[in-house]
Amino acid sequence: MDRMGTATVSYSARRSERAPAPGAATLAPLPVPADGLLRDTRGRALHDLRISVTDRCNFRCTYCMPKEVFGASHQFLPHAEVLSFEEITRLARLFVDVGVRKLRLTGGEPLVRKNVEGLIEQLAALRAPDGEPLDITLTTNGSLLERKARALAQAGLKRVTVSLDSLDDTVFQAMNDVGFPVRKVLAGIDAAQAAGLGPIKVNMVVKRGTNEHEILPMARHFRGRGITLRFIEFMDVGATNGWRMNEVLPGADIIRLLQAEFPLVPLQASAPGETAERWGYADADGRHDPALGEVGVICSVTHPFCGACNRARLSTDGRLFLCLFATQGHDLRTLLRGGADDAQIGEAVKGIWQGRTDRYSELRASLPPDTEKAAPRVEMSYIGG
Repeated sequence: MDRMGTATVSYSARRSERAPAPGAATLAPLPVPADGLLRDTRGRALHDLRISVTDRCNFRCTYCMPKEVFGASHQFLPHAEVLSFEEITRLARLFVDVGVRKLRLTGGEPLVRKNVEGLIEQLAALRAPDGEPLDITLTTNGSLLERKARALAQAGLKRVTVSLDSLDDTVFQAMNDVGFPVRKVLAGIDAAQAAGLGPIKVNMVVKRGTNEHEILPMARHFRGRGITLRFIEFMDVGATNGWRMNEVLPGADIIRLLQAEFPLVPLQASAPGETAERWGYADADGRHDPALGEVGVICSVTHPFCGACNRARLSTDGRLFLCLFATQGHDLRTLLRGGADDAQIGEAVKGIWQGRTDRYSELRASLPPDTEKAAPRVEMSYIGG
């Protein structure tokens, strides 16, 4: 049982698995390939950084923060252990220096972090070495989006992704487990569109036996509205969501269900390392009609995409995780608060990424059944989805 009240990840990683402590011997700078991209042991270039700005959330979704674990007695991170906006911005700048071009704010629920607009404003001021602005995005459950959308856009946020698992209010409230009505999330999506936070993506986690009957209603609702709907296979993230393979509805089955009503054509990935398989709604001639939009499926379980993964995750308390299914993080907060300069932190980041070997989803089927007990994975609410 850890300080946070759950038997989740061991945040006190062994010294050999952590970033070097301040004051350690300075190593020669690690080389970066001629193309300027920082690559890991499998040749994957670092491009995206997902930043968890809080471990708190106002939902208790059963597949992420189940109420029986994250209940009234759960101990969240003390304020002193959470990275400040200035610390996040400093780290983000150093990640940009080694190739990151996309920053996604996550949680928990990022919009419950007080004045998160101020952080967005700081991040939006960062520039790539060639002077280009960064892609600043945010993933939210949509509960506070109606109230905050305009301020987020004014602060420099480019796009939002909204998690929404059903249009049926009974199903949706059961899944968020706090009785939050779906109409307020839909109002938030409308407000985000009006504020120019687009193109908007809506993510639906599909759990067999719970909400698969909502796949077609969701597709009908968002088709032709300039919003991309993505279906996510129920994943074995963390150690507390009760994941079972028989509750996974494969992405291929989802596409077959959609094709029974809507003609679809496969689309090319829009960016390197994209997690979703894209399908466009077709016109009468069988060609993609951009006015009708597209859908996507994220198939981490049945069709792993580890080979193209270009994402790192910064936890609320300043640990760097290299995989959504990681069991250990690398402590950057100690460097930040221990007097390390930018060059030292930058070299630590480069060393961590260049040593990366993660490919959990590719190995899932071959892992022994007691793997989770031996090395519990970090909860998704600490590092974002």
